[in-house]
Amino acid sequence: MLVTKSDLEQVLGETLARGGDFAEIFLERRRSSTVGLEAARVEKVHSGLDQGAGIRLLAKDTSIYVYTNDISLPGLMKAAATAATALKQKRSDPTVVPLTTPKLDSKDGVDNRVDIEDQVKLVQIADKEARTAGDKIKQVLVRYGNLVQDVQIANSLGKMVMDHRNRHTMIVHVVAAEGNIVQTGYESLGTCNDIFLFTPEQAQKLAAMATRRALMLVGARPAPAGRMPVVLAGEAGGTMIHEACGHGLEADIVGKEMSVYAGKIGQQVASELVTVVDDPTLPGKYGSYAYDDEGTPAEKTVLIRNGVLETYMYDLEWARRQGESSTSNGRRQSFQFRPIPRMSNTYLAAGETAPEEIIAQTKYGLLVKRMGGGQVNPTTGDFVFDIAEGYLIEQGQVTNMVRGATLSGNGPEVLLSVDLVGTDLGFGIGTCGKDGQGVPVSDAQPTIRIPELIVGGLL
Repeated sequence: MLVTKSDLEQVLGETLARGGDFAEIFLERRRSSTVGLEAARVEKVHSGLDQGAGIRLLAKDTSIYVYTNDISLPGLMKAAATAATALKQKRSDPTVVPLTTPKLDSKDGVDNRVDIEDQVKLVQIADKEARTAGDKIKQVLVRYGNLVQDVQIANSLGKMVMDHRNRHTMIVHVVAAEGNIVQTGYESLGTCNDIFLFTPEQAQKLAAMATRRALMLVGARPAPAGRMPVVLAGEAGGTMIHEACGHGLEADIVGKEMSVYAGKIGQQVASELVTVVDDPTLPGKYGSYAYDDEGTPAEKTVLIRNGVLETYMYDLEWARRQGESSTSNGRRQSFQFRPIPRMSNTYLAAGETAPEEIIAQTKYGLLVKRMGGGQVNPTTGDFVFDIAEGYLIEQGQVTNMVRGATLSGNGPEVLLSVDLVGTDLGFGIGTCGKDGQGVPVSDAQPTIRIPELIVGGLL
C-alpha cells in the first residue's frame, strides 16, 4: 500500500472542499529497466524509479487534474487544495470520505523482475542468433524493457483498489542488404505478469524470425499495384482492427463527433462474420490489467457482435457524460496524465473457416503476414498501412514474396466487406499513442479475406 486509507480519506475530502461531483486519487510507483544492444555491443543499460500521484476533480463538464511527486500527506493535501481552488467556488469545511478496504491480490507487491544481467544475456543471445545468417546481415538492434508498476486508486464513491503490473518487452530489428537493396526485419514480444515467456530459446526464435524476414525481403520482387483481394493472416496481428476500427469506438472520440461510428449503436457496421472484442482480462497479454487506471475492475467488452455495434469503450468521465457505465477502459500513461478511454487487448474474434481454405478460395490477391506502420483518420475511417511481409496468391496458392506494398482503404467499408474469417487468432503488441500519452496494448485477428483493397506497389 503506497498511502494509508485514512490519509486518502482526508485528501479526498480536501479535494471536494470547494464542491465538485467526483474526486479521485491515482498513486503510482514504477521501476523500469532497459537494455539496448547495437553493433554487437550493449550500448545502453538504464534503470529508474519514479513515483507520484494524480488528483482529478470533476464538476459537471469541468475536469481538473493536478499531479505531484510528493505522496506524503502534506504533499497530497497541497495538490488536493490546488485542484479544489481551481473550481473558484466558496470553500466549505472539508469532510472525510470513507473508503472500503481493498481485498489484496496474492500477487500484489510481488517483484518478479528479470535481473539486468539476465536481460543483457537475452539481448546478446538474440544478436548472436541473427548474425549467424551471414554477411548479408548488416545491423542488429535488440532492446529488452521491463516495467514494474504498483498503483493504488481511491475515489469519492468510496472505492479503493490496488494493482500490480509487471510488463516485459523484447524487440529485435535486423537489417539485411545485398547490392543497393536494404531491408529490415522486425519482431517483438510482450507480456504482463508472465516473465517465464522470456527464455533464451524465445530470444533465439525472435531473432530468427526477424532475420528470416529481412533476408527474404532483400530477394523479394517489387509488389504489384491495383485493386485486388487481400488476405490478412492471423500472424499479422490486429493492427487493422486496432487502427481502422478500435480508435473510432473510444467514447471520447465518439462524444466529440470525431468518429465514423458516432450514433450507430444497434446498427450493422460490419459483416455478420465480424465480432470485435476488447478484453483486459486475458492472462499474460501485454495490454492486460486487473483494474483500469480509474479502479474499475477489468471486464471483457463486446463492441461489435455479428456485425452490429453494441457499445463504445468508456472511462468514468465519458460514461458519466453519456449516461453509461465504464467498460474498464480508463487508462493513462502515468500519474502525470489524466485517464482517457483507451483500448487494452482488442481483437476480431475467430471464425469457422480454416486459414488454408481462405487462401485456396482466393484465385489472385495479396497475403499479408506482417503489418507495418500506417495512418488512420478516425473521423472518416480512411487508412494507409505499410506491409512488412507480403506474398502473392495465385490460383489459390501462396507464391512469391513481395516488398514495398501498402494498403489503402476505409475501415468501416473493410469491416462490412469481410467475407471469410479464419479459425486462428494471432496477437501483436504495441504502445498506442493518443493525446500525447502512450499505453501498452495487444491486438489480434484471425485470418480474414477482404474482397478488394487498393494495393500500392513499387514502380
